[in-house]
Amino acid sequence: MIPEVISKQPIAGKCTPNLRDYAADYARFSWADARAELSGLPGGGINIAHEAVDRHAAGGRAEKVALRWLGKDGTRRDYTYADLRELSNRFANVLRGLGYGAGTRVFVLAGRIPELYVSVLGTLKNGSVSCVLFSAFGPEPIHTRLEIGAADVLVTTETLYRKKIAGLRERLPQLRLVLLVGDGDAVTTEPDTLDFRRLLAAAGTDFQVENTSPDVPALLHFTSGTTGKPKGAVHVHGAVVAHHVTGRLALDLHPEDVFWCTADPGWVTGMSYGIISPLTNGVTSIIDEADFDAERWYSILRQERVSVWYTAPTAVRMMMKGGTEAARRHAFPELRFIASVGEPLNPQAVMWGVEAFGLPIHDNWWQTETGGIMIANYAAMPIKPGSMGRPLPGVEAAVVHLTDDGRIAICKPGEEGELALRAGWPSMFRTYLGNDERYRKCFVDGWYLSGDLARMDEDGYVWFVGRADDVIKSSGHLIGPFEVESVLTEHPAVAEAGVIGKPDPVQFETVKAFVALKQGYEPGEALRRELLGHARKRLGAAVAPKEIDFLPALPHTRSGKIMRRLLKARELGLPEGDTSTLEGGT
Repeated sequence: MIPEVISKQPIAGKCTPNLRDYAADYARFSWADARAELSGLPGGGINIAHEAVDRHAAGGRAEKVALRWLGKDGTRRDYTYADLRELSNRFANVLRGLGYGAGTRVFVLAGRIPELYVSVLGTLKNGSVSCVLFSAFGPEPIHTRLEIGAADVLVTTETLYRKKIAGLRERLPQLRLVLLVGDGDAVTTEPDTLDFRRLLAAAGTDFQVENTSPDVPALLHFTSGTTGKPKGAVHVHGAVVAHHVTGRLALDLHPEDVFWCTADPGWVTGMSYGIISPLTNGVTSIIDEADFDAERWYSILRQERVSVWYTAPTAVRMMMKGGTEAARRHAFPELRFIASVGEPLNPQAVMWGVEAFGLPIHDNWWQTETGGIMIANYAAMPIKPGSMGRPLPGVEAAVVHLTDDGRIAICKPGEEGELALRAGWPSMFRTYLGNDERYRKCFVDGWYLSGDLARMDEDGYVWFVGRADDVIKSSGHLIGPFEVESVLTEHPAVAEAGVIGKPDPVQFETVKAFVALKQGYEPGEALRRELLGHARKRLGAAVAPKEIDFLPALPHTRSGKIMRRLLKARELGLPEGDTSTLEGGT
């Protein structure tokens, strides 16, 4: 039986949890005080890389391990805060020496290798904008993001370049330079393609951090929508205030912690809490190059003496499939706090943490657009299994609906509506790149509308209900149906495609496509496999559909839009709802 509330108490012999008096701490919190926890730059400037690395390297943490990198082949490499300062200085000098200064856009396409982290930090020091792309993307998602982001420089590996980039360069006239991470020898003779490691080794180790103001763009993250191409959410250097304080309050980070965020930096979680927040909080971070493997993960938690672990519901559910015995074969004496983000964490998963680790798993909620954790279950606060928790200090959250005249109305406790946040927190995105109109539509009466449906109980705990749109949540990633549909319709057999998220016990949702064929093509298993392979090659395994069904025709509104809602209702055997706008309907 799952308890309605799990009470939390400080664990004997471990550090005292932060945020011990939620009501009092929430009432007295100010973002100005949070900003004062960081050192800043002369004249009121602030730079993410300075706060994450240089202020520690100039003080008592210079020789403390900042990143411990675990390679696929068993390599174990430590980087101190002093090491990161030197390496990121070198990369900033590489950029500056090649003529790429403040404001240029530097993209990284790589697995979790040390060069990724060095590139991001050096880019931020240089005053350039950093964007990391998920290395499992196929060529089309990569091309789309490089094109929308108007990338000036791309850092990638030899393997990824050959597989995914070489064939795209003629379609990317804005991309002026590629830096290849190879094996130390000359990696290419192609024009405007240089050897990353050679340049880094030859660069100087001193660099004056660009004096960026809080509103200078620093990070670009892509998020998917229901129509059109992905949207590039722009974040600024001042966001580091939220990265820092939410790591301390929501993830309960203390300087002595060994922290492991399993998210890839190609997603916002892996940037905000895989790079920035643990570094600003002065902890040691574990970086694992390898893909998910339950036994490897248990070994890392034990061998690296991880004390705070931030992971995804999909990974938790995959570990649950192996049973609690697999976890209990190991001892985790230092592990004291587990958190999860990406999709709602079901109560069974929360309690599995208690059975497997002796600790509940703490759900939290935020988005690419929010830049940092907004709602969380805290180390010192009771958990209601299934709830996302309560708002962070400095964050005003409400469940709302729009009145007939388009104004915000706050819902009563228990009433379902759209989760909204009062605008103004430091890590709030500042625009969608090149789409200010779409950005402005996210805000009504000073509230940011998240697109997530929720309810809030009388104690202020927030509960996820669903999405207000057709965006698919799969393995912690947001997938836009339009992007998948567009690639499917490029196949000569496909007249049109409709894509939905189908509930899945491990991934939360999987991508399923419905396809109508052109005249002269017949549905069959061979064509289904061909379409699945086509989508996987173009989109990558993380985005491509796992299932395809053939239909004689797809349902449309009278204005011609595919009714994904109707496809989903029919797939799941749910009520079809209002079909008055259906083409040919009554």
